[in-house]
Amino acid sequence: MAHKRLLCITPGHMDTDALLRDTMPEWEICSVTSLAEAGRELRNNQYLVGLLVHDREQQRPSDVDAFLRRHSNMQWVGVFNHRDLESTSCRDLVVEHLCDYHTAPADPVRLSHTLGHAHGWAMLKRRRQQLIDHGHKDSPLIGHCDAIVRLRAQIDRVAKVAAPVLIWGESGSGKELTAQAIHAESERASGPFVPINCGAISPTLIHSELFGYERGAFTGATRGKAGLIESADGGTLFLDEIGDLPKDLQANLLRFLQEKTICRVGSTRQIRVDVRVIAASHVQLQQAVNKGDFREDLYYRLAVLPVTVPPLRERREDIVALAEHFFHVYAAEKSPRLKGFSDRAVAAILDHDWPGNVRELINRVRRAMVMSDGRLITPDDLGLTRGIPAPTAALDDTRARSERTALRDCLERSGQNVSRAARDLGVSRTTMYRLLSKHGMRP
Repeated sequence: MAHKRLLCITPGHMDTDALLRDTMPEWEICSVTSLAEAGRELRNNQYLVGLLVHDREQQRPSDVDAFLRRHSNMQWVGVFNHRDLESTSCRDLVVEHLCDYHTAPADPVRLSHTLGHAHGWAMLKRRRQQLIDHGHKDSPLIGHCDAIVRLRAQIDRVAKVAAPVLIWGESGSGKELTAQAIHAESERASGPFVPINCGAISPTLIHSELFGYERGAFTGATRGKAGLIESADGGTLFLDEIGDLPKDLQANLLRFLQEKTICRVGSTRQIRVDVRVIAASHVQLQQAVNKGDFREDLYYRLAVLPVTVPPLRERREDIVALAEHFFHVYAAEKSPRLKGFSDRAVAAILDHDWPGNVRELINRVRRAMVMSDGRLITPDDLGLTRGIPAPTAALDDTRARSERTALRDCLERSGQNVSRAARDLGVSRTTMYRLLSKHGMRP
């Protein structure tokens, strides 16, 4: 049984694969004569390495480009006639898709060495991905640093009971992902998980959205509709940014938590709803209570089981692994020639303070994958070229400066449009105005 497998795409009149059989006896070589035949073979069998012997008369560059895009998970080596490489389309194929190439007539010994190196590279890449997948298979929360280990332990404990949970974490740190993990490990995992962003729903609609309404309850209510709370029956209700909930709705929510019943707008009938409530906030609700912005009784009703999500700057050991994870998640958005992060990009990722947390990391990685012109992502692609604040500054000052910089940059990119800037940062308009007020900024 051969240890290595090679898919060789070569026109019928060429004998490159026959030459390789003599120099690569340990390989199992499958030869096909067209891209269509190669596609059928790849649907039925797995290969790590492919050899494309280019024939300008039988293979249109656009067809080759489309084929290699569909199979960019493999390592491809090409053999081209020297004259063909004078064409822009052929050069683009080499740059975009191939890990190496030779000119015809190819030396079979040198070509076998190239293919062996490509196979070794593919094996290293596959083993590394297998380790990553194995390490993350039991949890959607990626990472192995102490902060994430503690968070997973908290999730394990609170998932076993049905009491309300209050998650605190900075904006973009992964509060909803944490809530999903709690739901997935609870007895309600087979029920619905209904997320509600309390800061994203219009104050005039939030009551009817949460509690539902009956036909004729208001102008335009031509039929009754169940609210989001009712739709979570038997599962988990996730109230994100609970601190943005209007004061009058806080009283209604408290009543629901106490009585486990709701009353639709326009009705007097009480409907029993069985849900587990998980709330989240990026502001310390205890401070909001002290300021009179949040009901104390509701706070204590929600904060039975508190969970804290660590900010990304406290997860330094995991940042690069997270960046590489998102690189693979959004691989369909990148150019086929883009292979990963440069050493300088990794250094910039580690140096950055990440005021926008995981959401900012996703944003920067996705943007870099689209905008990068090279084979490796650079600090410029990530927008991380200005360095980090002085290490001697106080931590609070450092965070404040980073937050102000993020706000200013986002406003500049959006043309001072607050709504668009809020979307880019992944926060509500209410939160955006609060942050601007906090730093004495105005659009």
